[in-house]
Amino acid sequence: MIAIIDYGAGNLKNVAKAFDFLGVENIVTSDINEIRKADKIVLPGVGAFGEGMANLTKLGLDEVLRKEALSGKPLLGICLGMQMLFEESEESPGVSGLGILKGKIRRLPKVGDLKIPHMGWNDLNCKGKLFEGLCNPYVYFVHSYYLDAEDKEVVSATTNYGITIEVAVESTNVFGFQFHPEKSSEAGLKMLSNFASL
Repeated sequence: MIAIIDYGAGNLKNVAKAFDFLGVENIVTSDINEIRKADKIVLPGVGAFGEGMANLTKLGLDEVLRKEALSGKPLLGICLGMQMLFEESEESPGVSGLGILKGKIRRLPKVGDLKIPHMGWNDLNCKGKLFEGLCNPYVYFVHSYYLDAEDKEVVSATTNYGITIEVAVESTNVFGFQFHPEKSSEAGLKMLSNFASL
């Protein structure tokens, strides 16, 4: 059973539908007991870093996520969910992230005529468990901020958008995607299937 964390952020239904399509049992929930009982956790989300962290904290989900990650349970953050795994974001100065992984979220720099937010498809240079069976997959992005991980060894994928940006992480049982696997066709479904199979 995969618990998809409901903290008032968007895109939960699309993630649930992707797991449904794969035949993977899942539940969209903010219930702490359901989250503890689940085999794996997905933290999706779109929106602002500060608001996302405020909602997690208000529901008591910040501490649950930290404890479950520390216990070794597989945890996958998607888009805003990945950003909140880290310590802080330039989007919301003074707001602490979950701090499960070390690093900062920075605003994409303006490079040439590339638009911000970055919306569209890019290929990945990737490695790691969730990319098994895939070769330079194309995935769908919608974001204005990117990861600057303190430990570059946890970075499992990069892409280029004017600069090389870190767009996926893998650290033991903790994973993150800046892009949206649930909107990334067969490649994205394969990534979610790989996570479900851990």
